[in-house]
Amino acid sequence: MLELYQAEGCPHSQDVREKLTELGLSYVAHNPRTPDDEVKNERTNAVLAELGGQEQTPYLVDDARGEALYESDAIVDYLEKHYA
Repeated sequence: MLELYQAEGCPHSQDVREKLTELGLSYVAHNPRTPDDEVKNERTNAVLAELGGQEQTPYLVDDARGEALYESDAIVDYLEKHYA
């Protein structure tokens, strides 16, 4: 399962969502923060920090491959490499 910790309205998160859609991939979206870094969901934000060690979005978790990464460019490259 792919899980994307993202912020609606954030252009970096949008880049990742567009790539996921382009590749026809299903994913679960979590919205812990706003693009202005305001915490929107305390519980989801805590999970994000626990999983990745940072409160930064976008953050992709790929359970099937045991991978997780930050940075939209790195995530898009990863998706291209493993799912295109």
